[in-house]
Order: sequence, then structure tokens, then C-alpha cells
Amino acid sequence: MTAAEKISQMRNSAPAIPRLNLSAYDWWSEGLHGLARNGQATVFPQAIGLAATWDRDLVRQVGDVVSTEARAKFNTVGKGDHGLYGGLNLFAPNINIFRDPRWGRGQETYGEDPYLTGKLAVAFIGGIQGSDPDHPKAIATAKHLAVHSGPESGRHGFDVDVSPYDLETTYLPAFRRAVVEGKVQSVMCAYNSIEGAPACGNDMLLQRHLRTAWGFTGFVASDCGAVDDMAHAHFFAATTAEASAKALRAGTDLDCGWEYGSLDEALKSGLINDSDLDLSLGRLFAARRRLGMDGSVDLYAAIGADQIHTRRAAQLALEAARESIVLLKNNGVLPLKTSARLAVIGPDADAVEVLEGNYHGVAVNPVTPLAGLRGLFPTVAYAQGAPLAENSYANIPETALQTGAGPGGAAGLVGEYFDNPTFSGNPRVVRVDRTLDFDLDRAAPAAGLEKAAYSVRWKGYFIPPAAGDYRMNVRLDQCWNCVHDQVRLFINEQPVEAGAVLHFDEKRPQRLRLEFAHVGADSGLRLQWMAPQGAQLDEAAAAIDGADAIVAFVGLSPDVEGEELGFDAPGFAGGDRTSLDLPAPQQKLLETAKASGKPVIVVLMSGGAVALNWAKAHADAVLTAWYPGEAGGTAIAETLSGRNNPSGRLPVTFYQSARDLPAFIDYRMAGRTYRYFNGTPLFPFGYGLSYSRFSYSGPSPDQTIQAGQPVRVKVTVANISARAGDEVAQVYMTPPADAGGLKRALIGFQRLHLAAGQSHEASFDLDPRDLSLVDAHGERAIEPGVYHLFIGGGQPGEAAGVEMTLTINGRMALKR
Repeated sequence: MTAAEKISQMRNSAPAIPRLNLSAYDWWSEGLHGLARNGQATVFPQAIGLAATWDRDLVRQVGDVVSTEARAKFNTVGKGDHGLYGGLNLFAPNINIFRDPRWGRGQETYGEDPYLTGKLAVAFIGGIQGSDPDHPKAIATAKHLAVHSGPESGRHGFDVDVSPYDLETTYLPAFRRAVVEGKVQSVMCAYNSIEGAPACGNDMLLQRHLRTAWGFTGFVASDCGAVDDMAHAHFFAATTAEASAKALRAGTDLDCGWEYGSLDEALKSGLINDSDLDLSLGRLFAARRRLGMDGSVDLYAAIGADQIHTRRAAQLALEAARESIVLLKNNGVLPLKTSARLAVIGPDADAVEVLEGNYHGVAVNPVTPLAGLRGLFPTVAYAQGAPLAENSYANIPETALQTGAGPGGAAGLVGEYFDNPTFSGNPRVVRVDRTLDFDLDRAAPAAGLEKAAYSVRWKGYFIPPAAGDYRMNVRLDQCWNCVHDQVRLFINEQPVEAGAVLHFDEKRPQRLRLEFAHVGADSGLRLQWMAPQGAQLDEAAAAIDGADAIVAFVGLSPDVEGEELGFDAPGFAGGDRTSLDLPAPQQKLLETAKASGKPVIVVLMSGGAVALNWAKAHADAVLTAWYPGEAGGTAIAETLSGRNNPSGRLPVTFYQSARDLPAFIDYRMAGRTYRYFNGTPLFPFGYGLSYSRFSYSGPSPDQTIQAGQPVRVKVTVANISARAGDEVAQVYMTPPADAGGLKRALIGFQRLHLAAGQSHEASFDLDPRDLSLVDAHGERAIEPGVYHLFIGGGQPGEAAGVEMTLTINGRMALKR
């Protein structure tokens, strides 16, 4: 290969080289909780929800489905060129530590604990890659190495001054486990710097730890645009060429972005030599060969389109959603009788985006909570009741849309779907759409349409719930640096500009027409409003009036928490949060519900913890359902009705207030997570209730061992209730004094299904490394002393369990 040809293959969008029979290939694909950004796929709970299952086997199965669907898309495109999001290298899992609940991207992680994160990462990687390292079904990419968890506003240029202790005890263990145990074949370096050296040019991370200490033999990809940040945000290099050279020589093999195009300049100026290119290219082409590309052995060529969203995959998505739900409070109101008349309220009750989270595929048959409850309960009244936050848009609910002006009109709008972008001819499909809330990312909105070009005209009536001012908006989920779709909204045949305020003097039907031409690459459409708060609360009160119980779906959404967002409202900033409180409009809605005197069940839907202090004190039941995936509504309805026995456990601490935490920008772990927090949490890490009750007995006797010897702990877990349920048995170690401030650490867990009255002897083989401690210099060793072990359904003092003492004699130093 010429130098130019070599350099062309070191960016994510690698062109074809016909003379070498080398196909074009884009290395950038996504698969965080389902194959993402490439049309319809199975959508599982967001990663934080998968973490709440504490179920390694389930997470492995999810990874297996993701890679199968990636292969199916790859194969059905054909054996030629594969573009963005169409490849077999998946930028997942995200195993950064969710150290602070204000971080908007924490939803993408497995929570705050390095042990739980590492074990689930190994499971997911195993599902993605399969059991044959020489022929992986797909390649997983553990990201973002390392010490990366916000704030989003400064992510491209912030420098972390992290102690050797925190680095070795918190920020690196999950990555080490992903490499050493999970055999991950790709790692992504982060945007930030560590002690002045950007992660993608950081020898300490990429050489000393990753390749030398952990023995990593795969390839390193940059986070997208991170090499450019090295020059223009960190000022670690004077030019893009110098930054590219430093990244390459540090061990970043693949540039997600355009920056490595400057390697020709770096080569000419002597900043790199040809052998530097060859080293990285060798790793990249070895990966392509293992994947079966370009004439290599392909063991997965038979996987076709029929393997996308199979019945098994859909059932797994439902099972994952069931297991992810965490019951936080129940005064006996749950489970509900299916004869109960329900009032369903809240901004998260009927929104597809709240099911899907971020980095997602297009759900085939998404079931919102409202739809799920309607499927199990015969009488369900609904009112949105509030927006997510002050001055924020919400999807216009079905209660404000009607096909006809009279009382006989159905909820929703009539949609005419054309198989061309110009509304020409007769519509291919005509149907009633209950709301206009569509995920259209590389997917057609109706059968018989091509995903590339179509148009839709919706007609009907907008019914304002009361007189007042209404701000109208059509949201397009816009692609980056591409042609955008065209949309026009008309009220009473008058065009309405985005964000326009319309005043209505009375509650009277207003003729509505929306025309949408899909001529670009935008990925979604939603019809939205800002409605008067009083009108929404009155609607909620009316829905509550005839109900036996109230189910309030409150929390957040990917519109307000996520990656580098533009959203700005009280409590929010650029995708992160400045407050953990439930936003004021939603809090007012809950108080309105409580004033009715009827039972209030709060279902939190979010990617991060919310300080539900009021709900804990005043609601009759509280659950958290995260962003639960395509089957979330079904799983929630089954849980509220008792068909599903809740069994999720918190993978993060729920704090009472952001004031209980150090500054968001402070990366020291002191005062953070259950391992170092000295306050009283609202709900602790590892916590979760069930409709069943469990007991623990018969622990192993106290043990004395020499440093480095294996330890086996046994305990009997019994279901002492009249119904079957799942328990998550957890093992915590409390170290001797002077362990760097570490209070306790999770070192084992098992998920157990127990029939009513059944008992089971659970056995835990504790890895000597997990019994080790780290000193102030970052050196890890098994230290002598008396250690206390707790085995139970949560942390010591928070759940039923048993204790034992482990005495370690001698000392054994461990390698990094």
C-alpha cells in the first residue's frame, strides 16, 4: 500500500481500494442497548436499566442479540461497501463510572460501582463477540478510557487531576476486567486529559496500563473528534498533524473523525515514520480478517434479515424490562387489582423517546406505559398534566388531537402516507395516528414506503384544554451536517412558525394540518406544545376524579439529559443537571394528585437518580423504570398488576440533594458513591423491594487465610413468602481501618429465582484481587487484617443478611 492508502484506512470512514480488492468500511457503529442508528432493531432497556437487573446471563444474551442484528444488517446490505452505522465494530459498552448523578450520559453506563460495571461489561462483551476470539460475531469497544463522566459542557477540553488511588480503585478496574477477563478486542479513548495528557495521546493509559499491564492486543479507537481536541481544546499540540502524530505514537490506531488525514503531513515532517502506520494498520486489518471481511473466513454469512427482531429477541427485551424495574416503596397498595380504575398522569406516560433512551435503534412495536396499562386494566383515564420542566416542550397528547370536530371524532389525526416526497397521487397508506411521536432513523413510517423518500399529510383538529396561550412546535430530530427534512404546520389553514404562540379564547376545535416531506436524513418527528399549567392540572384533576388509584409517570427524558444537549431550563445545563430535584411542574402535579386523597403510585422514568424526597414521604408506592426499551409499558403494567414480581436493584445511589455531593467537576471519589459517601442516602445502592420476602442463614464460619488464597463463602437464601420471586444476593467487604476512606465494596452477587417456600445454598468464590486494597501511590496488594463480609439482599444495615469475619495473614503485592 502507498502511504496515502495506508492513511486512508486509519479513519473510521475507510474508502475502498479496488486494486487490492478492499471494500469500503466504516468502523463507527453503535450497539449500547440494541443495534443503534440503523433502522429497526430490538430496543432493550437503556444500559443503566440493564445494570439494574444485576443479571449477567441476561446481559450476555442482550449482547448476543445486538451482534446478531448487526450481522443481519451487514449481510443484507451485501458484500460490498458498508457505511456509517452499518459495520461490525460496535462502540459499546460504556463502562465509565457514574460517579455523579448530575452527569447526563450516566444513563449509558452500568452505574457507580467498578465491580458491578466490570462484571456486566464482561457479560455484554461476551455476547457481542461470542466464544471464538478468532471469529467474533462482532467486535465490542469498551469506552471511554478513562476518567470521563462530565460535565458535558467541558468534555472536549477538561483536564482531570486524579490521584493514583482513585485511578486504581475506581476509574480503571472495569476497563482492566473488560480486557483481562472479557478479552474485548477494541477500546475507545476519551476526550478528556489526565494530568495534562489527553487520553488519546496518553502513554500512561494506552501503553503502561492497557498494553503492558493488561496485555491488550486489539485496536484503540479515538472518541469522535478527540484527536482534533488534542490540538484545539487541550492545546497539547500546535497543529492537527502534530496531534495526530502524538495520538498514533501513543497507541490510538483508528481515528473516529477526519484528523488522521493530516498524517501525510506528519510523515513528511518526520513526526512519525512508516512503521508507526504499519503497527496500527496491522491491528486494524487483523480485526477485519477476524470479522470475515475481504475474502476472509466468514462464519456468520448465513445470518439474514429474518434474524432482526425475532420473537426470541422481543421476549428478551420484555424480560429485561421486567427485571430492570426497581420497587423503592410500597405501603401495600401494590400489586393493584386489575379491576381498579386508574388515572394515568405525567409527561413520561406516553412518549416513545422515553422508552428508547439514547443511542438506540427504531423500536418495532413500542409499548408506552399508557398503552401497557390499557392492555391490562379495563378503565384508564389519561392526562399529561405537566411538561418535563419549566418552559419545555412536551409532545401534544392524544387528549388534544381529534380526527373530527364533533364529539364522535377519534383521538389523534388522520395520516395520509405517500410513497414519494411530493404528496403526489393517492396515498399508499391512510391511518389514524394517536399522537405524532415518530422515530424515523433509517426506517420508513409505514409499510409500503421506502425509508429514503416519502411524505405524510396529517389532518384533524387540535382541541385546547382551556382558553389561553399555547406555544406550538414541530420537532425534527436533525442529523448532523446533512440535508434536512421539510415540514409545514397549519392551524385553521394559517401557517404556524416553529415556536409561535397562539391564543385561543375557548376550548373549541381548531383545524390542524401538518405536512412532512422526508427529503433528507433527519431521524424523527414530534408535534409539541407548551400548554398553560393551570389547564394541564385541571385535566389531570378531571382524570383523577373517577379513578380508584393514580399512576404518575414522572422524571426525565433523553431530551433533557444526555450527550452535549442544547437544553437549558431550571435544574438543567447542556445535557447535565444542576439539581437532582424533580422539576417544579412535575412536583406540582404530584401534589395535585395527592390532594385527591386517592392512592398515588409514582413511576420514575429517567437515566439518572432523582431526589424523590416528597414521593418517598407521601406516595403510596414508588418505582423506577429507567428508560425501559420497546416493551417498557408492558413490563410496567405487569409489575403494577402483580403479574411481574419486581426484582431490580439500584446500580446507583439515590441522594437526597445535590448539596450532599462534592462539586460536579471534582473527580475525587471522597464523598461519592456508596463506597465513600458518609451521609444518609434517599435510597442506597443495591436496594430494591419485592412482593416476596427472603431470609438469609447459615453463613460459612469465620475464616483465616494467607494472602492470595481463594475464599469460598456459602449462605442459604430462602423465600419465606407465598409467591415466587427473584432475589439478588450481594456480598460486601468492609476492610480494616485506613483503607483510603473506603467504607465497603461489592465483591460478589448472584441473581436467584426461588419458588414460594424454596431455599437455595448460594456459593460465592471470592477473587483474591477483589479482596485487595490500593495505597496512596496506586499500588495494589492483599493486606493483612480483619475483614468483615456481609451477604444479603443489599448493603449492611439496609437489608436482611448475615455476616462473617475473614482474617488475612501476610501481604501479597499484585500487578496493575
